[in-house]
Amino acid sequence: MAKEELEGNTLSVYAYIVQADKPVGTRDVTRGANLSSTSVAHRHLQKLEDFGLIGKNEYGEYVLKEKTSVKGYVWVGRTLVPRLMFYSLFFLGALTAEIGIFLVSIVTGAFAVDASFIFLVGMTLIALAMFLFESISMSRKITDGHSKKNAEENEESP
Repeated sequence: MAKEELEGNTLSVYAYIVQADKPVGTRDVTRGANLSSTSVAHRHLQKLEDFGLIGKNEYGEYVLKEKTSVKGYVWVGRTLVPRLMFYSLFFLGALTAEIGIFLVSIVTGAFAVDASFIFLVGMTLIALAMFLFESISMSRKITDGHSKKNAEENEESP
């Protein structure tokens, strides 16, 4: 399988099928991945079938055959999470530790924060912001279609 081809709408369709955890039809995929038509959904389903990742059951519905690794992402259960999210969590932990050190220094009366500590906290904040922004952007590439569909349904309901 050419993993580099598993991107864009094909990746969204694949992620939808994995998350659905049940047989899905072409119309389900069209709605779930927010594709423009059933023919577009069918084309991406055919790609995934050619890769050997999905197959058809006796009713003609598509089912997951293999959960494969995707470049830049990690499977957590049935959810595809950007690897960068784990880096942002690391820097969140580092920032929490730095704030803890700062609070302990205030409580103990050893309030001696120098420029290097402020620089460290600033760099940690910048790294946290960058990794978080990029991981959210990567996550939206997959779930954007599903989120748009839910937003439209919520606007229509009184």
